[in-house]
Order: sequence, then C-alpha cells, then structure tokens
Amino acid sequence: MREPPHVYRRRRATALAGLALAVLLAMLAIRACRGEPAATSQTVAPPPGAAGQPPAELPRGGRRIFPRYRVVAFYGAPQSPRLGTLGLGTPNQATARLRRVARGYAKTTRPVLPALELISTIAAEHPGDDGMYRMHQSDAVIARYLRAARRVKALLVLDIQPGRGDFLTEAQRLERWLREPDVGIALDPEWHVGPTEIPAQTIGSVTAPEVNDVASFVSAIVQRYDLPEKLFVVHQFTAGMIKEKAAVLRPRGLAVTMNVDGFGDPPNKIAKYREFTTAVTGFNDGFKLFYEEDTNLMGPRAVLALGPPPDLVVYE
Repeated sequence: MREPPHVYRRRRATALAGLALAVLLAMLAIRACRGEPAATSQTVAPPPGAAGQPPAELPRGGRRIFPRYRVVAFYGAPQSPRLGTLGLGTPNQATARLRRVARGYAKTTRPVLPALELISTIAAEHPGDDGMYRMHQSDAVIARYLRAARRVKALLVLDIQPGRGDFLTEAQRLERWLREPDVGIALDPEWHVGPTEIPAQTIGSVTAPEVNDVASFVSAIVQRYDLPEKLFVVHQFTAGMIKEKAAVLRPRGLAVTMNVDGFGDPPNKIAKYREFTTAVTGFNDGFKLFYEEDTNLMGPRAVLALGPPPDLVVYE
C-alpha cells in the first residue's frame, strides 16, 4: 500500500521543516562541550564477567520484553517538535507526558514498559560535509535522554535515519550505547536512500540482508555482555519498504518488531495494520500514532482492539 501523493507531500513537508538543522546541531554540540557532560563512567555497562555483577535486567524487571510488557513510546528529537512529540519540552517533561499516556495501555496481565525513541541519526535535505545527507546527535544529547529514561524506568531506543549512509555503519557508531541494558535500536527505512537520491524527495527502503546485518551486530553485543532482551524496531509505511521481509531474521536476544507507520484516519490505519501484520507473520507487532497528522486520533481502547493487539505503540 502506497501513501497517496498529497499525503506523502504533507509528510515530507512536515519532516523537512525539522531537518534543515545543521546550524542548530552545531550550536548544540558547542553548548554541550562547554557545559553538559557527555556521559559518566556509570553510564557504561560493566565488562563481561565482571566479578559480583548479577545479570542486568530491564528497567522494570525481568530479561524478556515480550510478551511480559507492552511498550509505549514517544518518538522525536530535541532539535524540533516537528520531528515528533519527544521533542516537545525537556526530556523530563516528555517523560511526564509519556507516563500519563502509557496509563491507558496498562493491564494487570500486561504492564507497560515506557520508551523514548530518540532520532540519533537524522536524515537531512542537505548533503553535509561528507555528502551523506544525515546528521548525528552528540553523545551529550544521547546521555541526557538516557538519564531521563532511567529516572522513570523506561527504555531508550536510538532511531537511525541514515540518508545516503547505511544502517550497519550507523549502528556501529552507537555501540557504546548499545552495550547498555536499557538501550534498543530502531531502523527507519523511509529515510534510507540511494547514492543519487535525497531524503524526503524519495521514499527510502531497506533489504532483509541489511536488516539482518544490523540484527546480528546487536545480537552479538547482547550475548557478549549478557544483556537483557533488546527492542529492535523496523519502521514500515509502504508494502515495499522492507524488501524480502519474510527473510528478516529474529536472532537471539532481540525483540524484533515491525512497526506499522504512516498517518491517516482510523479505517485506513487499521487496514494498513491488518495488511502488514498478516502478510508476513512471526514478528512482534508495532503501531504508530501521529498527534498532528492523524485524523481522529485513535485512543488506547481502539488501539488495543486491533487484531492482534500491538506489542509496541509509538506516538509521533
């Protein structure tokens, strides 16, 4: 299913309003160097086999995410609220709003595990110095959101929009953070384009081998450091966005989740969710909601009435 052209143009315009931010990011990096610490030694996971260290657990206990928990997340970045609701206000203000929203999804049989999905690699409309059409969050910004997540016992999920880059290289840049027991990863294929293409002017995609390369890399980290299960998300809002989807692997230690993306009214969103979750089965299921772009925003009761009820609910 492909978005109608006028819908995609609206999505593209909204995104581009937040993506031309090279100057702001540079200012942010300078400000970070002047005052905000990047990360303390307490932020980094202990080496494998460290004496006296019990196996790490998830923020709210246990070592498996699904089916024990339902994850409810806010998506975005601090550079602009147009990049998503996570960018509205400070990280602490965002977590306070997230906790209120997440209450609607909590069940005695399946509690909520909140998450902050921070865009750590931001696709851009300009090439930048390396011609890759993407920018990176500083370590100081990532550390700030990780601290906010830990204050409310939430996950931090680092979202990758690689532009003309590749997902594996971007994931490898994040290895120090992926060693943490409460940090997951998300791949955003919409913003993964070819060597002559420009993000937002072209709807991107990813192949199963590309996804599997990242999954293998992250799974190896989980096993090496004896970490709890990691949330591993792949966003999808067109049928061809994940090529050879049935060949995507589910390696040990990862909760591989296909998140049904795209905005619209409830009937269209429900139809797309049904299509994507039945075409290829066996993955954990995610569902994305848009505060600004959705028409008649679905509430928790309507979302939980989906078949199957989503394991992950993301708000942008």
